[in-house]
Amino acid sequence: MKRPRNLDPPPVSRRKRALSREEVELWESVAKQAKPLRKRPRSLKASAEALDESPVAPKLAPAPKSPAMHRKIPAAPPAPPPLAPLGRRERSQLSRGRKEIDARLDLHGMTQTKAHRVLLSFLHHAHENGMAFVLIITGKGRTVGPESERGVLRRQVPHWLGLPEFRSFVIGFEEAHIGHGGEGALYVRVRRAR
Repeated sequence: MKRPRNLDPPPVSRRKRALSREEVELWESVAKQAKPLRKRPRSLKASAEALDESPVAPKLAPAPKSPAMHRKIPAAPPAPPPLAPLGRRERSQLSRGRKEIDARLDLHGMTQTKAHRVLLSFLHHAHENGMAFVLIITGKGRTVGPESERGVLRRQVPHWLGLPEFRSFVIGFEEAHIGHGGEGALYVRVRRAR
């Protein structure tokens, strides 16, 4: 029987050789035409004479790291918790008067700017004083006449309560029972102060 021949290629020697004068000149002309990807100082201390004298090509020093690479990106503030609807049991207890409404705020007749400011202050106060449930009365708006306006505050207050500045004070809200104002009022559950 014949033994199979070794089909592997012969080992390649990895010796470094010195660059010739032509190779150095060619490299320098190419390097001059190249445009850097980033603006970073480049130090080429090796000259053509130095390359001819030494058999090993010189190693370039690593480029210094820019201070921009070491900056920490500031962490975003934590998002306020999402709003949660009132439980069926809580809503039932509020509507029947079994659970106490700690405070009431009537926004009737206020402009949007004033109502926003007053509501924020009221909820901050309720939060600081440990209140659990408050009633916000927005009103139903005008429903008479051809140009009836369907309650600007009635539409805006639920939107405002969803904003981050209010969510740190509010756990959730829901339309009030007819006995407390129905469509023109909201039960608001206030977040406890820590």
